Amino acid sequence: MKYGLIGEHLKHSFSKAIHEQIGDYVYEILEIEPQNVEAFMKNRDFCGINVTIPYKEKVIPYLDFVDESAKKIGAVNTVVNRDGKLYGYNTDYSGMLSLAKRIGLEIKGKKVLIIGTGGTSKTATAVVSDLGAREIIYVSNVCVPGAYSYEEIYKNHLDTQIIFNTSPVGMYPKNEGMPIDLKKFPLLEGVLDVVYNPIRTRLVQRARELGLKSEGGLYMLGAQAVYAYEHFTGNKASVELCDRVYKNVLSDKENIVLVGMPSSGKTSVGTYLAEKTGKRLIDTDSLIVEKNGMDIPSIFEKYGEEHFRALESEAVAEASKQNGVIIATGGGAILRKENANALKQNGVLYFLDRGLELLMPTEDRPLARDREAIEKRYKERYPIYCSVADKRVNGSQTISQVANEILKGV
Repeated sequence: MKYGLIGEHLKHSFSKAIHEQIGDYVYEILEIEPQNVEAFMKNRDFCGINVTIPYKEKVIPYLDFVDESAKKIGAVNTVVNRDGKLYGYNTDYSGMLSLAKRIGLEIKGKKVLIIGTGGTSKTATAVVSDLGAREIIYVSNVCVPGAYSYEEIYKNHLDTQIIFNTSPVGMYPKNEGMPIDLKKFPLLEGVLDVVYNPIRTRLVQRARELGLKSEGGLYMLGAQAVYAYEHFTGNKASVELCDRVYKNVLSDKENIVLVGMPSSGKTSVGTYLAEKTGKRLIDTDSLIVEKNGMDIPSIFEKYGEEHFRALESEAVAEASKQNGVIIATGGGAILRKENANALKQNGVLYFLDRGLELLMPTEDRPLARDREAIEKRYKERYPIYCSVADKRVNGSQTISQVANEILKGV
């Protein structure tokens, strides 16, 4: 391996896609068991590597030189082999600093709560210290010296102004997790989360619902890769390159989610988009049928609507955890708020706003089998589609016109 990433569990890493759009080198992902780290580092058979959990501290004894900021933090995530000597750096610091600056989060003079006490929390501590935080406190769900319990935080530190999540809570595949109750902090101004998969964690979503400045870790991931590339190649990193990398990775990894009334063309448009983009199409209704071995009218007839909605929520949750796919939802999928939240974690919701006169009742849609039922559903659901959608598309056009309008906004 010349360039790549080492860690223990890396199946869902975005790093390969990021690095191979920045540099002209092949970037590999290498999972290493803890007992093999020493041999790998002593062998020194690489030009440049990134290091992730749980080896950011363990690689330090094998290095000939450690950058001052990495020493201060006590963790290394970038190692460069120069003529047989290993140089260690911490580009997570630069990436995290870029993340805070990106959303204009003012940390100077503020009280900051850092969730987690691992290696990434040390980086966060260095960043917020250098940005002039007035006070830094820590919270952990395990007993760690210097960290408060959540009970103590809720009792004595509700004057927190900035929250920084460095824990894995909310990370794929346990996307539903949220490490702290943001509503308890009346002075809260902003939230940063280092988790990048999903793109928008429930913590970030909740912060935005409360009107707070908030961002997930995808921009940080791209920025730290750009700064690692600088060490690998000697080519200067820039904000412009960080921005370009972020936009490209977001476009590649973000889902296109189609919502709207039955017979509004979601599956047809999704099929067209899949052909045009090369992305996989997931139809949540088809997923339900496949998993349960019966069509939707039969599910309604045998078990009722509530049972179907539970199956639909399961299908939505499964589809939502994917990256870079097209998702065509059932007409009622967004009636449950948790479904809309799940879809928004990795996706942009496009409402195919097709005129009522063009919506056709069909036998395979139990709640839209005749004109009266279609009109009733339309009246009930239209405001919901409008409220949850990120973008509204004129669904009365042809399939190709609708799809191309979506692609213009991607």
